[in-house]
Amino acid sequence: MTTGEFINIYPTELKFPFELRKQSACSMQLSNKTDQYIAFKVKTTNPKKYCVRPNAGVVLPGSSCNVTVTMQTQKEAPPDMQCKDKFLIQSAIAPTGTTNKDVTPEIFNREDGKVIDEFKLRVVYVPANPPSPVPEGSEEGGSPRTSLTEDDSKSTSLPEAVSRSLEESKAKSSPSEAWSLISRLTDEKASALQQNQKLRQELELVRQEINKSNAGGVSMLFVVLIDLIGLLVGYLIKKT
Repeated sequence: MTTGEFINIYPTELKFPFELRKQSACSMQLSNKTDQYIAFKVKTTNPKKYCVRPNAGVVLPGSSCNVTVTMQTQKEAPPDMQCKDKFLIQSAIAPTGTTNKDVTPEIFNREDGKVIDEFKLRVVYVPANPPSPVPEGSEEGGSPRTSLTEDDSKSTSLPEAVSRSLEESKAKSSPSEAWSLISRLTDEKASALQQNQKLRQELELVRQEINKSNAGGVSMLFVVLIDLIGLLVGYLIKKT
């Protein structure tokens, strides 16, 4: 934390997670340590690269204000990930009742012995995805590098082992699935043949009953119709 005459600023440097072609943001907190209205203004050495919200305002007595700084997308990384950009935070006493809209550059003019606090914050880039720590050797005299190499070997072979296991599982399950399908189709075919035979028997019984009850008066057309219906039912059952 940076302590001044009017405000405290946290943190003492702006750390941005750096990743190419992606925006990054960080924030800082300005705390008013006085019983007066304190106006502030944020400036940077590279205004086209950063967006500051709010870049100026008023912190009420005993309260705090959060300022968000957004870094625009970057197409290339600086050498050694070092950044030379800096931010300047100015603060000064403002008249009681001053609002954010009332903050003007004149408030920060050094005239008539007016005190202006200024703090400079540097910009630091940090990796967006920091590497995991290297595990230490589990045995006495073990080398961390050796342990890491073994872990890499295991992690490399793991996908191959999973793929091989899946292939073996498919090879084992395929014959059983085929036999299950054949058994099911056989049962369905037997059931269809049984239904077909049953229908033919019922149709024959109906024909006999008709012949008995109407030995001399049954229409030839009606008999032919019954035969056609029987053939049609048999055909549909065979199709299924």
